[in-house]
Amino acid sequence: MTKEFAVPPVVFPSGGNPSAVNIQKRRVPTAPFQPTRATNPSIPFMSFDIGSVTTAATSSSTLYGGPISGNTSFEAEEPLLDELGIHPDQIRKKTLSILNPVRVNAHPHRDSDLSGPVLYYVAFSLFQLLAGKIQFGVILGWIVICSMFLYVVFNMLAGRTGNLDLHRCASIVGYCILPVTVFSAVSLCLPAGGVVSFVMAGLFVLWSARVCTSLLVQSCPDCDEHGGLIAYACFLIYTLFAMLVVF
Repeated sequence: MTKEFAVPPVVFPSGGNPSAVNIQKRRVPTAPFQPTRATNPSIPFMSFDIGSVTTAATSSSTLYGGPISGNTSFEAEEPLLDELGIHPDQIRKKTLSILNPVRVNAHPHRDSDLSGPVLYYVAFSLFQLLAGKIQFGVILGWIVICSMFLYVVFNMLAGRTGNLDLHRCASIVGYCILPVTVFSAVSLCLPAGGVVSFVMAGLFVLWSARVCTSLLVQSCPDCDEHGGLIAYACFLIYTLFAMLVVF
C-alpha cells in the first residue's frame, strides 16, 4: 500500500521566475550608517559637526583665562644662555680678576661655574692642535685629576673650617688655567725648546699658581698659615700643563 501526502502547490507571483524575487529584494535601497550626534559632547573636537570646532576653540580659551598672547609668553621667558647656565657677564668678571695677579678679587668666584673653564680648555686644546699636538683627552683628564687632588689637599689642610666643594675647586682650577692658555698661544711664535720658552713658561706658571692660591686662601680665612703648601700644590699642577706646551 502506498501512502499519499498532501503537498501544497508552489505559486510564483512574478510569472513563474523564482530569481525575480531575489532581484527585487537586492534592489531595495538601505540607508547608510549615520553616527548619533550628541547634543553636548564632552570632547567638542571629536564630534562630526564642523561648526563645533569654532565652539571648542572659544570654550578652551575661555576655560584657560582668555585668549593666549604670544608676546607675553616669550617676554616672560629667560634668555637661552641663562637657561643653559652660561652667564657671559660673570665669565668676564672672573676673567678680569685673574688677569691681575697682584690684587686678586675673589668676590666673583663665590658662585662657581664650569662655562668659563670649558671655554679655556677648548682654547688651550686648539692652540696645542695648531702646534701639532692632539691633546684634547690629556688636558681634560689632567684637569679632572688636578681638581680632585687640590680638593683633597685643601680640605685636609683646612680641616673643619674648609668649605670648598669639588665643583668650586674645578671652577677655580679651570679659570686659573687662563695664563697657561695665553702661554700656549704665545709659544706658537717662539722657537721650540729655546731658553725664552722656558723663562716664559716659568713666569706664566707662577702667574697661575699665584692667582689660584689667592682664590683658595681667600675662600677660607683660617688657611693663611697653610698658604705655602697650597701654593706648592698649585705650582705642581700648572707646571704639568706648561710642560705640555714646552715639550
